[in-house]
Amino acid sequence: MKNLVILGGGYGGMRMLQRLLPNQLPENVRITLIDRNPYHCIKTEYYALAAGTISDHHIRVAFPEHPRLQNVYGEVLSIDMDKKQVILENQEPVDYDDLVIGLGCEDKYHGIPGADLHTFSIQTIDKSRQTYQALNNLGAGATVSIIGGGLSGVELASELIESRPDLKIRLFDRGPHILSAFPERLSVFVESWFAKNNIEVVHHSNITKVEPNTLYNGEEAVHSDVIVWTAGIQPSKIIRDMDIEKDGQGRAVLTPQHFLPNNDSLFVVGDCASLPFAPSAQLAEAQAEQIVQVLVKKWANEPLPESFPPMKLKGTLGSLGKKQGFGLVGSRAITGRFARLIKSGILWAYKYHNN
Repeated sequence: MKNLVILGGGYGGMRMLQRLLPNQLPENVRITLIDRNPYHCIKTEYYALAAGTISDHHIRVAFPEHPRLQNVYGEVLSIDMDKKQVILENQEPVDYDDLVIGLGCEDKYHGIPGADLHTFSIQTIDKSRQTYQALNNLGAGATVSIIGGGLSGVELASELIESRPDLKIRLFDRGPHILSAFPERLSVFVESWFAKNNIEVVHHSNITKVEPNTLYNGEEAVHSDVIVWTAGIQPSKIIRDMDIEKDGQGRAVLTPQHFLPNNDSLFVVGDCASLPFAPSAQLAEAQAEQIVQVLVKKWANEPLPESFPPMKLKGTLGSLGKKQGFGLVGSRAITGRFARLIKSGILWAYKYHNN
């Protein structure tokens, strides 16, 4: 019996389970899913969990069940590629015949002193819970500083002002406009919404260090009752520590079939994979679809696909609280209630199909 091990029950891992179970998994193959949590987490909604506008239960989805699916819950320490084993904390190693690493990303602090020690995060469900406690335990009129004006920072700021309109919220961004990955029209729309809702945007910021309840924008000390970091990501430490070829961002370089060069039993999916797109849930799912095709061919001793059609991503949507939104659908920029309704519909459909 061959063992396919999937590290991480995120978007890529879940999509693989959906496609392999129950009908595409050969009788001589079993799956071991390894994750910290006994459920799939909808990471795109962590900002709302941290802001206190949705419950923890709202963003949890049960993993599939199957006689040849084993779930192992624990912390991954490393990968022994020579022995083909996954090393776990305080547990026996797990042997694999094929391994798919989908461990996601971590905060990247860019070497800023104190940033890792004195800021909160929304990168994992555990950290989002901690951020929720910190934010919602604040007294009236407290100051919250969010470092990073990308999608995560914008969604957290907008959701938090709806949850706690008594708070003073500042968003620090290093550029002339927030949401630098989006067209300027969308950035201006969001900045206008922020101004109407009393969220201060600090442009051209340069965070030089962070101390308890204080961040430094250049030389200026800015007091903050809570500081949340949303200013960059990097691949999981497991990937960063592996002796493999990586790109300039530390992500694993892969063949067109999504496995490591010279190692066709080790695949990487999602945020840890070097792909010509920004990391996203839909990218991980699209990549997982192709990995399943490769595995099915490999298990059947058939020639592997030499290439795949280019991945077509549908766009990116962001929330401004529960009633407004923004984003790109294809190349079309959309704003307002319509954008928010689309995002809500996509979330509902995702939960419905996964349940």
